[in-house]
Amino acid sequence: MAVTTYIGTRNKDITASASEAILRGICPDGGLYIPKEIPKMDKTPEELMGMDYRQLAYEVLKLYLDFTEEELKYCIEHAYDEKFDTKEIVPLVKKGDMLYLELFHGRTLAFKDMALSILPYLMKTAAKRQGQKEEIVILTATSGDTGKAALEGFAGVDGVKIMVFFPEDGVSPVQKLQMTTQEGDNTCVVGIKGNFDDAQSAVKRIFTDKELADELERGYRFSSANSINIGRLVPQIVYYYWAYIQAVKMGEIKWGEPLDFTVPTGNFGDILAGWYAAQMGLPAGHFVCASNDNKVLYDFFRTGVYDRNRAFHVTVSPSMDILISSNLERLLCHMGGQDKTKAEMAALQAEGKYTAEITEERLSGEFADEAETFDAIRRVYKNTGYVMDTHTAVAYAAAEKYRAESGTKNPMVIVSTASPYKFTKDVMTALDEKYADGDAFALMKEMEKVSGVAIPAPIRGIETREIRHKNVCEKDGIADFVKGWLL
Repeated sequence: MAVTTYIGTRNKDITASASEAILRGICPDGGLYIPKEIPKMDKTPEELMGMDYRQLAYEVLKLYLDFTEEELKYCIEHAYDEKFDTKEIVPLVKKGDMLYLELFHGRTLAFKDMALSILPYLMKTAAKRQGQKEEIVILTATSGDTGKAALEGFAGVDGVKIMVFFPEDGVSPVQKLQMTTQEGDNTCVVGIKGNFDDAQSAVKRIFTDKELADELERGYRFSSANSINIGRLVPQIVYYYWAYIQAVKMGEIKWGEPLDFTVPTGNFGDILAGWYAAQMGLPAGHFVCASNDNKVLYDFFRTGVYDRNRAFHVTVSPSMDILISSNLERLLCHMGGQDKTKAEMAALQAEGKYTAEITEERLSGEFADEAETFDAIRRVYKNTGYVMDTHTAVAYAAAEKYRAESGTKNPMVIVSTASPYKFTKDVMTALDEKYADGDAFALMKEMEKVSGVAIPAPIRGIETREIRHKNVCEKDGIADFVKGWLL
């Protein structure tokens, strides 16, 4: 049965249809939208096994959205097309004793393309269904990958403006140029003097700022391209089903046998999508939440205490450099209900910490520091010839720890969230220290030789492109910057 109603994580009386939830992005009280009931997959394994990625996407998304068949198929066909460099859309490959789900074959070379290729279509369809006339303003905080994927998706879209805020000194050189060279008159990119948490917190405050809303009574409506938006989260469920189907086809498992996943995690959206897939009936096994040195989630799953009062580390896996994992709020609500979640979020706001009862046993945390991350890149390349990025390497090291600790023999999928070409210097340095002082862009040619994979077209020659966005603001000046750009 399809979802007909979404409810708030802090107040079950806050309700919305799928279209309304997508357009709002966030609840009026700052909470997030979750399905009132998680739907069950209504197709048999035999039917699912015969589907391509687009067909599978339809069968999953129809259960979460209030679109007509024609509307939804239009969105899917225009999202998952030649923008991806492989007909499979998402390859599952085996290297050594691990399976890798390669989510980086879209235009921005990161897993965010899987959802942000379709979100603009979902949002435009939702606006049409709701009869919305105001111009949509997409406000997005990014730790590196969401920003470019959102810009790529929304650039040039009529009736939409998009603003992206990123930590000025907290992304890789390739990530930064991907954003600051973005074309499109409806785009604005801003570096902030702060970290991702600062940007995300400011953006979430804007959504519930009534005074700002009154000032902008000029036909604007804010929404989000971050995974706090249910329209970002739901499309990610699809690739967990896809991975399982491919593993069966490869002979790694038989349908019904457990398949474990290790997910490099920052804002908790990616791994939460996998959890939703399992709740829908996918026979997944265990989900390992992999953290880097910013291991607030690792500590939470070990102790039940979420405490952001700690040092913030800028690491070689910047998309995971997060201390406030927004989507965890959704899991908290599914586990404990709205009243507890509201109290936990109030404690996080006031004290920077809270304690929660963890009742979900199929999730656990592991982490890998920088040395372990580099070691994983080096060992996997030495043993298999496969070159992976820094985030994938965190997941690999975490998966090894989980296997050793649990003793499980289940096949393991490493959710590979980015191309190594986005983090060329760190990956090449991990392979050989002689590259430590090299230029990130010059090293792409070396990576091409080492990996046997051509430099992806979207970033070939990116260092020669015109920098179009040079905005920088203080972390406390984001709301004023938004007003200045719109008014």
